[in-house]
Amino acid sequence: MNSNKIITRGNPPAEPPQGQTWRSMMDVAIRSGFKARQNDEVPIGAALFTADGELLATGKNSPVADNDPTAHAEVRCLRNACKALDNYRLPRGTILVVTLEPCIMCLGAIIHSRVEGVIFGAPDPKAGAVVSNLEGSELPFANHKFWTIGGVCEDECKAMLQSFFQQRRK
Repeated sequence: MNSNKIITRGNPPAEPPQGQTWRSMMDVAIRSGFKARQNDEVPIGAALFTADGELLATGKNSPVADNDPTAHAEVRCLRNACKALDNYRLPRGTILVVTLEPCIMCLGAIIHSRVEGVIFGAPDPKAGAVVSNLEGSELPFANHKFWTIGGVCEDECKAMLQSFFQQRRK
């Protein structure tokens, strides 16, 4: 984790859940991103953890394969977790880890699912809605606030995206 690039909002915990590191949690999301890339999708991955560090679900980008503009990694991850739990409500304290800063659609899903914290790798200056273009966790009309840690494994997450788009341009 490059501490000079870390962005925090809200009141994130000083330490990750026991038995985890921010890096180990991001590694799960990165693996999901690579799975998206294998399916010729933009390589964005997400993972949802309990407050105790237990992995609840993962998700990968699949809007092209699913013919679904809402099939972003974050939304798929939240859907997978709710299905696994057989409940639309997530447990208190869940932490969503994603390789790219969430967009405004994913921000809405994060707020409505009551995720407690969001960790992201690369900021998204074009469409990011958590810190880059919008202080998503601080919207005055939202009934739920969450903490954010951005820039975890940023270089690796950026490289995964840049490599994908360079390959597509060839």
